[in-house]
Amino acid sequence: MISMKLRTLFLTSLLGAALNVGAQDFDAVAASAKAELDKSLAELSALQKRVGAERIPLAQQLSQTEDAVLTKRKEHEKLQRAKDNDLVDLNVLKGNVKKQKDELDYVNGLLQEFATLFESRMHISELQVYQEKVQGVRKQAANLDLPLEKRIEDQFVLLDLAAGRLEQLTGGHAFDSRALSPAGVVENGRTMLLGPVALFASGTSVGMVERQVGSLEPSVVAVSPELAPAMRQLVTSGSGELALDATLGNALKLAAMEQSLYEKLAQGGLVMIPLLTLGLAAVLVALVKWFQLSRIRLATERDVQKVLKHIEEGEENAALAYARNITGPAGELLATAVEHANEKKEYIEEVLYEKMLGARIKIERGLAFLALAATTGPLMGLLGTVMGMIATFKLISSHGSGDPKLLAEGISEALIATATGMAVAIPSLLLHAFLSRKAKGVIGSMEQTAVGFINGVKDEEKPTFV
Repeated sequence: MISMKLRTLFLTSLLGAALNVGAQDFDAVAASAKAELDKSLAELSALQKRVGAERIPLAQQLSQTEDAVLTKRKEHEKLQRAKDNDLVDLNVLKGNVKKQKDELDYVNGLLQEFATLFESRMHISELQVYQEKVQGVRKQAANLDLPLEKRIEDQFVLLDLAAGRLEQLTGGHAFDSRALSPAGVVENGRTMLLGPVALFASGTSVGMVERQVGSLEPSVVAVSPELAPAMRQLVTSGSGELALDATLGNALKLAAMEQSLYEKLAQGGLVMIPLLTLGLAAVLVALVKWFQLSRIRLATERDVQKVLKHIEEGEENAALAYARNITGPAGELLATAVEHANEKKEYIEEVLYEKMLGARIKIERGLAFLALAATTGPLMGLLGTVMGMIATFKLISSHGSGDPKLLAEGISEALIATATGMAVAIPSLLLHAFLSRKAKGVIGSMEQTAVGFINGVKDEEKPTFV
């Protein structure tokens, strides 16, 4: 860098000297150039000394800087390793925090489920004592503005409440309450709980407390007059004889759910009217047909032989009178055969066949209605069920499906129509089969009578029927 500077000065001097050749002489130019050269050499020497003087300190400073950089690099690597370790520890802590949060959520869910089960498994008379507290705890648990720890802490109150309830039930728990008397009036009195048994006594009512269908209040089930005084003494004083229901109220609930036949049929809807009318008509038709078929007297082989004997002896009037004494289609058939006994067998056969066709229509009249009832009954019942299910789903869409009893009740009522349809169809089918078989028996007997008569008539030379 210094040599370039000197060269530049030298060239500049020469150039200046060349330009001023005309104005100055050569010696002046040479002296000026020499002076410039000496000055530059002096500056170069001074600069070299300065560089030599500063080289060692700069080298020492560079070495110190390199050592400092190496130290900083080691510190950086150490800090990086510490950061990585801290990151691993942080991830472990995050995992532990998540695990503990999941455990808290699980505990919170268990406590909420316990609150629901606790309220649902309480006796209906206990709701007056615990329901407000339980609902308060559940309300706190549902408040998402509170920290999870606070919500769990509030729900632990319910555990203490449940433990206290168990302790009270073990020795008997008596408290003031209200209940629905057998007369349908809400009365204030006192209730005693002994395990699953609840007894109630007021000024006018005494009995066991149960949950009745369709009632939100505990209902008093009256007991026999012999047990009432002892039960009242037990509730009021805490000592006395205990009347125990071995079914824990299930027998009373089943008894309350029992319905009369009219109530069950009324639940089937409007389709029950034509369905029951169809069933009643089928029963009436079956009774009439059974009465008609039972009164038909069949012509026996002896009757046919006796008529044929009168004809052979030429006593046609006696044969006709004997045949007419046989009531019903069999007698009419036999009388017709006697009236045409002098005709050719082919003609007699045609006449008797025509007579049997008319008799068959009369005998089988009404049986088709029984078959129709057996086929239509289930279809009408299914129609009633579909209509009931539509009404049930409309009710669910309006009130929701939170109560399974509502859904079960609607489905059971809808199925009443189907059950009634089956109850109409099955007897109709059996009666149709029985009466059809009986009708076929009558027709078969008449066919046998006709064949026996035709075979018994002597085939003499008679004019051909045209």
